[in-house]
Amino acid sequence: MSKKPLILGIESSCDETAASIITENEQGNPLVLSNIVSSQVEVHKEFGGVVPELAARSHVEKIDWIVQKAIDKSGKNIEEIDAVASTAGPGLIVCLSVGLSFGKAFAASLNKPFIAVNHLEGHALSPGLENKIEFPYLLLLISGGHTQYLIVRNVNNYEQLGTTIDDALGEAFDKTAKMLDLGYPGGPKIEAIAKQGDNDAFNFPRPMTNKKNLDFSFSGLKTAVFYEYKKLNNVSHVQKSNIAASFQAAVADTLLHKTKNALKQTGLNELVIGGGVASNKYIRDRLISELKDYKIFFPPIERCTDNGAMIAYAGSLYLKGSKEGLNFNIKPRWPLSELANG
Repeated sequence: MSKKPLILGIESSCDETAASIITENEQGNPLVLSNIVSSQVEVHKEFGGVVPELAARSHVEKIDWIVQKAIDKSGKNIEEIDAVASTAGPGLIVCLSVGLSFGKAFAASLNKPFIAVNHLEGHALSPGLENKIEFPYLLLLISGGHTQYLIVRNVNNYEQLGTTIDDALGEAFDKTAKMLDLGYPGGPKIEAIAKQGDNDAFNFPRPMTNKKNLDFSFSGLKTAVFYEYKKLNNVSHVQKSNIAASFQAAVADTLLHKTKNALKQTGLNELVIGGGVASNKYIRDRLISELKDYKIFFPPIERCTDNGAMIAYAGSLYLKGSKEGLNFNIKPRWPLSELANG
């Protein structure tokens, strides 16, 4: 029986230091042996957002321990690792450099292949860790830094259909939460307080739903929230809950409208939704309930945010290709549409 490949994945593109060990089961399907994530929420909370220098420092302090913990939890030895994959972009350059440099050094010390992984490709492919998904499929990527539709034709082959022209969706959640003085990170705060609110209390806009294109814009929605909030005096918890619920409903309506158009325009039947905002249960439930004619795949909630398993998995797929090498440099801007080599 041939040895199943053992892949170490490292992620440090923003404010999570993460490492994972994956392999394959007897059927050749992915098997996650460990997936360790260290969040930096407490580091950045007082600033209301990620401070790159503090994030990089935290990565430096934790990465050795996180990787060792992933190896220990996997039950494997360092010498058994067959390849190392690290995020090379997009992301914050000072953060990317920590994980990429560590991954290169680790691979070189073992004399094993090194694979540079596109962070967005990790999100795009990650549902394949649990599901057998056939190419091509439609990807809706909704995160703190990206909001876009892509056709995933194959590994290393993507076509962008639409993107945000201003704020990414996760950024809009964070800024709205900051307006309401809910704290950081904004997404979970909005989702939690919205459960107590009225979705129809405020008639916020559904931006760009009158356009046939597949681009997004959330700055107008964010501005509408700001003006409604400023009209209120001595804002109560109930009023904040109503604003959060109405904002979240507007986001879900917008995503539904655009996604229906994207599915119709492409003729695709399978939809993958990834990125940190994909962990929002209200948005998940709305998309699942109102797109019943399509096959919809989400990563598990714990793997919607940045993690090492998605990087290890993407790296494992490239073992059969050629995107490996210690000379690969950081790409802080690296759109998936550049990966169209097939």
